[in-house]
Amino acid sequence: MADKQKTIEKPVSLSGMGLHSGVEVTITFKPAPENHGFKFVRTDLPENPVIRALADNVVDATRGTTLEENGVRVATVEHVLAAFFGLEIDNALIEIKGPEAPIMGGSSKKFVEAIKNAGIIEQQVKRNYYHVKEKITFSDEKNGVDVMIYPDDHLSINVLIDYNSKILGNQYAILNNMSDFEENISMCRTFVFFRELEQLAKQGLIKGGDLDNAIIIMDRFVEQAEVDRIADLFHKPHIKVNSEGILNNVDLRFSNEPARHKLLDIIGDMALIGQPVIGKIVATRPGHYANTELAKKIRQEIKKAASKKDIPVYDPTAPPVMDTMKIRKILPHRYPFLMVDKIIHLDDRSVIGIKNLTCNELFFQGHFPDEPVMPGVLQIEAMAQVGGVLVLSKVDDPENYSTYFLKVDKVKFKQKVVPGDTLIFKIAMIEPMRRGIVSMFGQAFVGNRLVMEGELMAQIVKDKK
Repeated sequence: MADKQKTIEKPVSLSGMGLHSGVEVTITFKPAPENHGFKFVRTDLPENPVIRALADNVVDATRGTTLEENGVRVATVEHVLAAFFGLEIDNALIEIKGPEAPIMGGSSKKFVEAIKNAGIIEQQVKRNYYHVKEKITFSDEKNGVDVMIYPDDHLSINVLIDYNSKILGNQYAILNNMSDFEENISMCRTFVFFRELEQLAKQGLIKGGDLDNAIIIMDRFVEQAEVDRIADLFHKPHIKVNSEGILNNVDLRFSNEPARHKLLDIIGDMALIGQPVIGKIVATRPGHYANTELAKKIRQEIKKAASKKDIPVYDPTAPPVMDTMKIRKILPHRYPFLMVDKIIHLDDRSVIGIKNLTCNELFFQGHFPDEPVMPGVLQIEAMAQVGGVLVLSKVDDPENYSTYFLKVDKVKFKQKVVPGDTLIFKIAMIEPMRRGIVSMFGQAFVGNRLVMEGELMAQIVKDKK
């Protein structure tokens, strides 16, 4: 695909109530330059902090998608992002005067209308599509949740929901082409079961909830007195209810509007990938947590693909960032198990290390005497030690910490590693370190040949003295 990136032509503003905060919020969409992506600006806070709309910044996904960057949050962003992503817009600055986006009827319809009123313009740079190469999956077996994306030649989304409700039943929704988003998905409203309302209120949520911005589903008979009590809890007028069904007696815009709204949520959460994606999404009982976890996994694959394009160059005459003696001050390993000779690059997210192999290595004596080959498990160990330098360089007293494996995944050995080879290990963080746990993607090269790659997860733990 060779179509160009898009942004809006002029600023446009809307105001409305925040669903959970109950605060009156003004949101303003502004044009943004090429390769800018989507960024939120909290104009109600000092210095107008910016929060990038990326899956890496998701900190809560229980009743909406909440982003946080540098300690600043913005909540309920999914319907806004769905409007932009569904209209195939790539770049926008989203100023928000409040803690969350306004609910605006519980769908993306008002946001779509505002964007179209502002005008959509084409930019000069091509859209940077990510083509899914193999199936990527997030599953929650306990709750029957499966969200996955398969390789395909365009983006499509299939959704199945089943909440064991005789009112909703099993519902299925499909979007085969993003050009149908505005007409078939954008106006589909969020929904909630009547039995959930009181608990949500006790949690301090849905303070801005109203019959105008959500479909309330009665999946069991409820006495009128109970309906009146809940209405009083939310300071809303009493509504007479005669039977099971839709509490506010509104006409559904589609017979499967709840399933279509779940599809809308997926679109909004997929905007957090940071670029358009090509693949077929199939989701069973999706929610914001599953959606954003899938978006994170896709971003990991994008980072790995980008990493593979850059083969590190090793100049043995250049002074290293760390020699063996400096490495020994960070890593606890010693002969015969220290497998890093040099560090030639180190920044906040990546490291490049060197391991020189000679026929004197102890493991070559038995693996194998007549056909010496470096064992794969030791290649992984050497890679992990290089990654350990990256992780431990982030603490003030690395000599008091150790790094422990939690998981090794997707390891592939491409070619043999033999005496005389110089292994160049390139390690990059897949996502920021949290609570001492870090996920990394590593590659090993000999010259410009990739010999091994894999994912590592490790935890740094303070040593017991």
